[in-house]
Amino acid sequence: MHCPFCNAADSKVIDSRLAAEGSQIRRRRECVVCGERFTTFESYEMVMPRVIKSDAKSEPFDEAKLRRSLMHALQKRPVTQEQIETVLSDIQSQIRRLGERDVKSRTIGEIVMQALFALDHVAYVRFASVYQDFQDVEAFRRQIEQMQQRETKLKLGKSCPI
Repeated sequence: MHCPFCNAADSKVIDSRLAAEGSQIRRRRECVVCGERFTTFESYEMVMPRVIKSDAKSEPFDEAKLRRSLMHALQKRPVTQEQIETVLSDIQSQIRRLGERDVKSRTIGEIVMQALFALDHVAYVRFASVYQDFQDVEAFRRQIEQMQQRETKLKLGKSCPI
């Protein structure tokens, strides 16, 4: 680690502690050249897989795009920012747990739909209408009926994929 005071290339670690609820390590360092002390923080970097679009083109995963989609579906819904952040984090964790370098956009859409179904049914239908490209009112009706059937199955304790 370069010293921020004299730019020397070497420093020694004096103290290490967990920070940010265990997701970072705080290190107290001392420059071996000038003797100045400074603090660094280390955290892990999780690489998200690339997204394979329906036209077979590949693009990097874009958290901002996911956030915009969720915010659009959740607009004017009684959902807190904390709930949104939790859902975003959960969706990204599920995508990482797939263990793939490339993930189809369809798979990501299904994960988002599952998360929205659990969070807010109106947002779920909004997202589904765009994601599944509803062309008429009948498509909305079918989606709502399917959603009600799933909800009934869930209440009866039966497993139900989205």
